[in-house]
Amino acid sequence: MAEVKCFIPQTLEEALEIRKEYHSIPLAGGSDLMVAGSRGAGITPAFKGDSVVLIGNLKELKGIKENADGSVEIGACTTSAEIAASPIVHPLLKDAASRMGAIALRNSATIGGNIGNASPKGDMPQPLILLDAEVVLQSKDGERRMLVDEYIIATKKTAIHDDELITKVIIPKHDFTHIFFRKIGMRRANAISKLTLSSAAIIKDGVVVDFRASSGAAGPKVARSRKAEEMLIGKKVEELESVKESFLDAWNDVIAPHAMPEYRRNTTRRMLSYFIDALIAGHGAGRVE
Repeated sequence: MAEVKCFIPQTLEEALEIRKEYHSIPLAGGSDLMVAGSRGAGITPAFKGDSVVLIGNLKELKGIKENADGSVEIGACTTSAEIAASPIVHPLLKDAASRMGAIALRNSATIGGNIGNASPKGDMPQPLILLDAEVVLQSKDGERRMLVDEYIIATKKTAIHDDELITKVIIPKHDFTHIFFRKIGMRRANAISKLTLSSAAIIKDGVVVDFRASSGAAGPKVARSRKAEEMLIGKKVEELESVKESFLDAWNDVIAPHAMPEYRRNTTRRMLSYFIDALIAGHGAGRVE
């Protein structure tokens, strides 16, 4: 049986030294990695490398705080349950975190792991990409930031270097007037996403100042089309009906042609149409249910 060396650093600095020397696989909650590597009860999980570094205990990677500019920082090892309970996290991310699997999973799964796993069905990357959130990547040689949308390249593929760790996620301040979130699964709880959608808009003086949408489990990564969004931005609310079908057709091109493509296209189309129709109807500011 192949052995897996396990490092348990006490500080972030020590963890970064281990990453630099051994390129050990980071493991926090393990809700994705332990399942992916499982080979049965009592058998050491199969990891891609020969060592793992346990980072879930590092205080430097935990917590949620609001910055002076209104942005919110979330430590990479902050759990889904903690995010769902936070009064300062954006409601769209709270929605995704609160619907993520079972209670036990939400108490162990971390935002850094959910992003780093790069599954197209991951719950939190979907609203994070809509919110233009950034990941902070740190190594012994320095720190860099990039949009979550750029960090996740494709299914299970990211832009991380083998000596880096995700240390935090930064979400800029947003003042959306209308938001919408849906998760579709086989059950209302404890379900892997078959499709998720977030959408948000700013309506000011009857004009669409901002409009965004992102869809999860609809391709090799979260789908968002800024080109399609631009079709609605700048339009008066009463003009949305005339451009809605063109916008929805443009969104069809975003959904990847894989398993159940028509289901995903049609369902996404209905959800986006529902949100836009609510704007046209003059829905009050807040959540569109």
